[in-house]
Amino acid sequence: MTPFDRSGAAAGTLRGGPRRRRLRGRARGVPLPLLVPALIGLAFLVVPLIALLVRAPWRSLPELLTGAEVWEALRLSLVCATAATAVSLVVGVPLAWLLARVEFPGRGLVRALVTLPLVLPPVVGGVALLMALGRNGIVGRWLDSWFGVTLPFTTAGVVIAEAFVAMPFLVISVEGTLRAADPRYEEAAATLGASRFTAFRRVTLPLIAPGIAAGAVLAWARALGEFGATITFAGNFPGRTQTMPLAVYLALQSDPEAAIALSLVLLAVSVAVLAGLRDRWMTAP
Repeated sequence: MTPFDRSGAAAGTLRGGPRRRRLRGRARGVPLPLLVPALIGLAFLVVPLIALLVRAPWRSLPELLTGAEVWEALRLSLVCATAATAVSLVVGVPLAWLLARVEFPGRGLVRALVTLPLVLPPVVGGVALLMALGRNGIVGRWLDSWFGVTLPFTTAGVVIAEAFVAMPFLVISVEGTLRAADPRYEEAAATLGASRFTAFRRVTLPLIAPGIAAGAVLAWARALGEFGATITFAGNFPGRTQTMPLAVYLALQSDPEAAIALSLVLLAVSVAVLAGLRDRWMTAP
């Protein structure tokens, strides 16, 4: 072997050294104190979903899903979830921009209040909406007396309840994307004479479009599965406020097979949402 060959082999060994060490590290056995709890946690999350699939009435599934009430609940769920997502986009994207780009006193408190519905029990959220927008609420009384608008126990109430619990998902996603985006593009647009709103519309929005899309999908999925705030604020009236989760709850009391069939529909939607977000959150580096 010539000196040149020896130097090349040594360089190859040096280049391959870290990778070989990583491969050896991955090949080592997983510690038992970590493996056992990990498998228990995996089973805890997966076994209920498998049980739902195993106990599903596959033979009678087409008959169970072709009923008029099922399709009405599904239609209402899709319409209300889409409307709630639209409301979240209209007010949530500017709110995320405000939290990410503007320094103002109490910004941390505002961010905490915005994310509060994420940890607030949905039933408590429904009660809070009743206290605010009900006929005797601090805002609802004026809506009723001035404009004759009553939101509780209406389809619009379903949209409001779903937007209340779903919008934080959009705000968090868009705010994170805004913080990761380089603000120098906006500054460059400002130096060229663009107003702040024009820079937001022409520069910032295209940059954060993937984050907005991901947040909108999450908000839509959360709105589609909302139960507690909806039943508390909007009630459970077939054809008007009965969405798919409420239909599942009602069917579980009288027809468990129908409840399982409706649950499968929501499960399929959830899987589709995860598949849509796979490239963003589910790919390992």
